[in-house]
Amino acid sequence: MLDLTRELGIDHLIEVMHCGSSFTLRMHPGLQKERFADFDTARLEEDLQLESAANALEREIWLAMLLSPVAFHYPGIAELTASIRMRLNIVEAARRTSLAFHTSKIERPVDYWTHSEETGFTVLPGKSLLDALRQATQPEASGRKYAFSCYRATEYVILLGIAQELESINPGLLQRLQARWERCAIASRKFHDTFMYEYGSLENPLPQKYYVPGDRVWFRNPDPHSSDVPGYEGSWVMYLGGGLFNNFWQHDKPFSLNTKCIEVYHWRHGVYRDSEGNLQMDESAVEEHVSATLKNPMETAQILERTMRMRDASGVYEQGGCIDASREYPRWVCPDTADIILPD
Repeated sequence: MLDLTRELGIDHLIEVMHCGSSFTLRMHPGLQKERFADFDTARLEEDLQLESAANALEREIWLAMLLSPVAFHYPGIAELTASIRMRLNIVEAARRTSLAFHTSKIERPVDYWTHSEETGFTVLPGKSLLDALRQATQPEASGRKYAFSCYRATEYVILLGIAQELESINPGLLQRLQARWERCAIASRKFHDTFMYEYGSLENPLPQKYYVPGDRVWFRNPDPHSSDVPGYEGSWVMYLGGGLFNNFWQHDKPFSLNTKCIEVYHWRHGVYRDSEGNLQMDESAVEEHVSATLKNPMETAQILERTMRMRDASGVYEQGGCIDASREYPRWVCPDTADIILPD
């Protein structure tokens, strides 16, 4: 472990504490108190001059985890390093992902996927799950964009990041994953329970500005009216590092924490009813309001004061903002310690 931190050039920033056969690593308390008292991980790159290093993102992941107010537990160094590699995979996949937003339409490349109401989207026999995921999410692989919801998009990005790691270290589990996706997809709550750890809670929330590259993050829509528009209850994204969150619909225009909160806030100004009386969202109106706000420092500050608060509980719309209390990241995957159990 110490050799790894020396290779990354971060050993001087770390405090190591031993307890029997286990040990704990954390950012040196003096450094944390002096520079990161608010746990703002967006500043790691700038404050610690990581941008000049070839392995800057890997270093940022390590340091963000070491700064965490909640301990990340691993049975050994193999799982820790696998977790970091999966985060790297997820960030790379999220950066490459570009989709067509649609709240009801669903589509996938027909050469790789088939669909039924009972099984969801499944991979055609003989087609690689990894290739199928890339074809569905990365226009540079498929030549076009496919319709997704943001939540399903995060599942595909995470699954690709996990599968890439399994290909290297646990091909047996990858084969079982492949066979499962040829029969029936794992989605929504089952996906979360099968593949993800969640840290932070409404009772013990994470700091508003604390994120680790590769985290899955939810921004809650605090407006009760616009949150009734299907697909606009909130926004699921992946944290890319350096203070940026991916944009599934315009992958070359990632969000900062501020711009994401401002976008979600202005959903309230894009709501309208169509000719059949159904609530819809005018994205162009939202973009106009966002652009105007960003040109007005006073209005920007007022909106951020409102949206940068911790979100209310589910079903409550009072004084809470957009910030969720928790984040999510993949489970253990090494052959001897993997805790991913595929459901029947």
